[in-house]
Amino acid sequence: MFDKVLIANRGEIALRIHRACREMGIKTVAVHSTADADAMHVRLADESVCIGPPAAAQSYLNIPAIISACEITGAEAIHPGYGFLSENANFVQIVEDHGLTFIGPSAAHIRVMGDKIAAKDTMKALGVPCVPGSDGAVTSVEEALSVAKDIGYPVLVKASAGGGGRGMKVARDASELPNAWSSARSEARAAFGDDAVYLEKYLGKPRHIEIQVFGDGRGRAVHLGERDCSLQRRHQKVFEECPSPVLTAADRKRIGETCAEAIGRMGYRGAGTIEFLWENGEFYFIEMNTRLQVEHPVTEAVWRVDLVKEQLRVAAGHPMTFDQATLKPEGHAIECRLNAERLPDFAPCPGTITAFHAPGGLGVRMDSAIYRGYRIPPYYDSLIGKLIVHAEDRPTALARLRRALAEMIVDGIDTTAPLFDALAADPEVQAGAYDIHWLESWLSGGRE
Repeated sequence: MFDKVLIANRGEIALRIHRACREMGIKTVAVHSTADADAMHVRLADESVCIGPPAAAQSYLNIPAIISACEITGAEAIHPGYGFLSENANFVQIVEDHGLTFIGPSAAHIRVMGDKIAAKDTMKALGVPCVPGSDGAVTSVEEALSVAKDIGYPVLVKASAGGGGRGMKVARDASELPNAWSSARSEARAAFGDDAVYLEKYLGKPRHIEIQVFGDGRGRAVHLGERDCSLQRRHQKVFEECPSPVLTAADRKRIGETCAEAIGRMGYRGAGTIEFLWENGEFYFIEMNTRLQVEHPVTEAVWRVDLVKEQLRVAAGHPMTFDQATLKPEGHAIECRLNAERLPDFAPCPGTITAFHAPGGLGVRMDSAIYRGYRIPPYYDSLIGKLIVHAEDRPTALARLRRALAEMIVDGIDTTAPLFDALAADPEVQAGAYDIHWLESWLSGGRE
């Protein structure tokens, strides 16, 4: 096992990784920008290294500084968390070229899954169901019109290198397609430096279902069920649960086994998530995230595993501690993402925490790195914590979530906590009757 791990991230995920390392007897190195000098993971780590000024490009994305921090401290491995460099294949290659271990999949797997066209082709070849669409990049309006005619309107024009909802445009008929194609290309070029786009059939009322997978890099792989992430705002997840309220046991078994077999054949190493749109009982692959997900705690609660510890073990060359036969789900878990944002417009709300009380009790977990007196910097994502509840069934989990939200105190800034209390009380959410467009409509007043 590793003696010392560098955590190349910040906030709640950096603290989450530190805690797993501490329980395994592994020393930790925290890297931080000047804006994060007083962050909780910096305070708790065995060592810390400042790697640059507040801007992420000069600190958390500064590869030479991170490698230097490893050399200075003697860290043997790097855990990237999520975001920042976690899915940067070039970073992985540099890490390995310096004789260090990247706690995650290979550069080759990150590279192929980071290209949505290549990822779709790979998954098709592995027997994973995909959304009908173009076979590759669509390079002209004429080609786009031809493909759209074959698959049928409406269609979605998507950036090959996209993410976070950027570079995605809907065309509901042939008259809208030229502008959608041009607009998606321009947005993709500005956001990712790559204007390649492709077409997919646009599903009217799908749910977002993702499958947690884990592989040992030598052909052995498992799935740990699904997460339903259908409550989204601007293509960003805000509320996740496990299991999905709409899947049957047969659905779960079928898609889980398909995904586990696929990543086993790939020789995939570590944690990954295969994301689908689900509609009328059918699954359609959209992308694979080659990292730990923000919403991983709901899987941990239901399947009673520690995914970060398992990442560390497998990266160090040890076998997985579980197999499919021993993995048995239990109960229902829900996570809501607490952001430092002002409702109703979701404007970022950085500032100083004047009071903080984390909720507790049976089945309640709060993953957050904030504390009284902590100043939330304005330079990064507004996520400041995740509230996770677990109970024997979904109605009890929703009731527990409302109870935990009522206990939580975060003063000095605005947060999105009131949104989740309102969602948990909504009859359609309680019935599980929503799709990926539901929350946008609800927020705009389209639903009572």
